[in-house]
Amino acid sequence: MAFKIQKVEYFYTSVVDQPGEAYKFLSTIAKAGINLLAFTAVPVGPMRTQLSIFPEDPSKFVVQAKNAGIHIDGPHPAILVQGDDQLGAFAEIHYKLYEANVNVYACYGVTDGKGTFGYLLYVRPEQFDAAVKALNL
Repeated sequence: MAFKIQKVEYFYTSVVDQPGEAYKFLSTIAKAGINLLAFTAVPVGPMRTQLSIFPEDPSKFVVQAKNAGIHIDGPHPAILVQGDDQLGAFAEIHYKLYEANVNVYACYGVTDGKGTFGYLLYVRPEQFDAAVKALNL
């Protein structure tokens, strides 16, 4: 299986859970020229949603978020895996981390329906170096 594995940084912010908030945020950073590698949104309470932003250029994102008055937390380390969508691809990645005794505490994966996938892995900061080594980064 062909994988591209890279260390990435992510940031998060929270917004009121109502229609249009993700649009407002995403359009603001798009207008600022920020390209995203990934983006997630999850509820964190009855009326709040946490947005996780994986910018291609973290330094540029920090500057533009500050200029736009967006409060962000980060950077935090994560791993982005992109590759050929084959049966067992996610399992193979997790096996390497399991063998290194690295715990994945959250992950998100998606296929494009055309033969490739993207996969975000969150590991604890104290285990990040071991994860990098296990995945040969």
